[in-house]
Formats: sequence, C-alpha cells, structure tokens
Amino acid sequence: MLLFKRAESPLSFKDYQKDDGFKALRCALSKSQENIIQIIKASNVVGRGGAGFPVWIKMDSVRRTQEEKKYIICNADEGEPGTFKDRELLYRNPLKVIESMIIAGYTVGADEGYLYVRGEYDYLKPDILSAIKQCETEGYLGNNILDSGFSFKINYRSGSGAYICGEETALIESIEGRTGDPRHKPPYTAQEGLFNKPTLVNNVETLINLLPILNLGPDVYRTYGTETSTGTKLFSVSGCVKNPGVYEVQFGTTLKELIDLTGGIRSGLKIKFVQVGGSSGVVLPKNMLDITLSYESFKAIDSGLGSGAIYVADESVCIVDYLMATSKFFEHESCGKCTPCREGNRHISRIMTKLSNGRATQNDLLILEKTSHVMVQASFCGLGQTAPNAILSCLKYFSEEINEHLKSKCPSGVCKLGGDVHVN
Repeated sequence: MLLFKRAESPLSFKDYQKDDGFKALRCALSKSQENIIQIIKASNVVGRGGAGFPVWIKMDSVRRTQEEKKYIICNADEGEPGTFKDRELLYRNPLKVIESMIIAGYTVGADEGYLYVRGEYDYLKPDILSAIKQCETEGYLGNNILDSGFSFKINYRSGSGAYICGEETALIESIEGRTGDPRHKPPYTAQEGLFNKPTLVNNVETLINLLPILNLGPDVYRTYGTETSTGTKLFSVSGCVKNPGVYEVQFGTTLKELIDLTGGIRSGLKIKFVQVGGSSGVVLPKNMLDITLSYESFKAIDSGLGSGAIYVADESVCIVDYLMATSKFFEHESCGKCTPCREGNRHISRIMTKLSNGRATQNDLLILEKTSHVMVQASFCGLGQTAPNAILSCLKYFSEEINEHLKSKCPSGVCKLGGDVHVN
C-alpha cells in the first residue's frame, strides 16, 4: 500500500472528497493544536527536505511563540538538479498540498500561508490557482473554515530560478521582494521568519505526510519504513535507467531494489555509480547498492538522502566529466555572500576542468580535497556546505579513475579530449 496515490482527476473537488479528501483536515479541526503535535510526534516523521529534522519540533516551536501573526511557507522551489518529486505532487494532487497547508496553519496558529513554486514550474500555476479558488468557494479556505472559527488563506509566489532560494531564509528574502540571499541565524525562522513573524517552512512532501498520519493514525504510519525512518519516501530517479520517474518506496528499501523498479540500466551496460541526494549528494560505487534508503544508513557513511534525487550512471560515464558538470553548476549558483563558497566553488571548477583536459597535477588533487573540506566547515549556508559532497566521495571511492586522468588517460574514453589525452 502506498501513502500517496495519484489522483485520477486532480482538479475535481468532488472526486477528491470521495477519495478521503479533507478527511484529515476535519480530523485536525476537531482536535487541539497540542493534540495534533503529539500525534505527529508519535509518528516519528522527519522532514523530507534533506536534513531529516523531526517535524513535530519545528511545528511546536512556531506554535509556542506568543506572536499573534504567524505564517506557513510551503517550499516548492525544488531547484536541486535531478529532483522532481514535489512537481509531481503539485501536478497530480494540488488539493492534497492545499489541505496539508491548512492543517499546518491550524496546528501552529497561522492564518496565512505562501506556496512558493519554482519559476520553471509556472505552467502549473493556473491549475494550482484553480484548486485554491475551489477551496475558497467550498468553504475550505478563507474565513471560518467549516464553521470551526479558524481562518486561513494561501498566496501563490513564483521563484525566479535561483537555486539558493531552496534555502529557507533565502526563500523568505525572495518573498519579501529582495535578492534571495541567506540570512544569519539566529534568529531562526520559527521566531522571526517572513516579515519578521514566526514562520513554519516545509517542503511539499513533508507537509503532505500530515495527511496519512491523521487519516491512518501514527501507529499505522509507523508500520511503514524503519524504526527511525518511518513512512515512505518519494525518489526522483533519472540517468541511465529504462524508466526514469518518481517512485514511492518504504524507508529500508535498498538502493538496488529501487533501481530494479525502474527496469534497470537501459544501455545494457553495468552500473558504474549512483549519486544520492542530487548534485549535492554523495556518489556511491556499484558495490554499495545494498545500502538501505534510510536516514540512519546514510548517517553511518557521513551522508544523507537529501531531496531524494537518484542519478544512475552506467560504465560509459566519465566520473571526472560528471564532477566537472556539477562543479560548474555550483560555481554558477553560489550567491557569493561568503568567501568559502564563492571562491571554493571557483577553485573546484577550475581544477576539475584541468583534470578533464589532462593538465592537472597531484598537487591539484590535494588542493581540491583541502578546499572541499574548508567549504564544508566554513560556508555560510547549506549550498557551500554540501556542494563538495560529490567531490569528496569520488576522491574516496573513485581515486583510481581520477588518478588515471593525471596520466592523461580517461578509462571511460569520454572526456572532453577523449580517450588518451595529449598534452602539449
């Protein structure tokens, strides 16, 4: 049984109600805020944005603030390369997203929410606005929702294509009309977020998990997944697989089992590596495919699941070219606010280009590793702290192939200069 079924008629209000639509909201409105927090706590659900932080703690922090005005932000910016799970939820189940935002607002005492959607997803805007309008017409949004005395409204905002706005404080800056640069912490968003008011920020998948928790109960919800990583997870699978797409599996499923669900490698070649968590995630060799998809398993290898993006590469992919592409991406997306990230990404990109062209030295690799560690420890926000993850994991697991490039050779034969690289 899956927790997130695709809606056959995603914009049909009546069909949504027939399929238990707004059942969770009615359940929530019949309970106290503290009671809902305890239910969420009992489910052991954690955020699906990458950090794996307990959802109930974040919500309770906002609930306990004494401010009269509070906000909910649903983060649908989803700028991590290879991640498209939230897009599917918005496309297939926009009413579920709205319902989960209303529940979150009621739970923390917020009367207004913002749905911040990645600019490239603007084609979804008409349907989302239509779903919001239907909820207002039917009495599920606006003043005195279902005669409960609770009022809530949702505003739609489009992002402008900046990867950094996936970071919650940069996203808040963007909503307020400024450049999306991350803020200093503390104060944290739970105390001073949007317009300096207490704000709960969660991504689409995190908020939608409130629905099965309330509909099924926390005890049933915990039967999915592992003891520490409860429930199911949506994974965006791309790369050299036969059927790329979004897959929902229970936590505890192995990486190999997930890849098998896609039909395996489309080229007929063997798997070379898998990157888990998007471009800022760890790169794992084929002998680690039995690792379970859970927060505890990835914590054991000093990594995380990130946004749930899975990129599968076959033997034709050059690890150096792949790393050069990701380093160029982070060099471009760095906001430049802090020196470790701004200069670190620039140096990494330069060294990776040299390595791909057959001009790098052993000293370059030492600088590459040292720069990466400095970025992880000293960068201002998550972009700079996670950008070197792929580099560090490849230096660990693919050192032999990387060292071959120091000899002006590409084992995969697909580098920019191809095969044996001739250096003038």
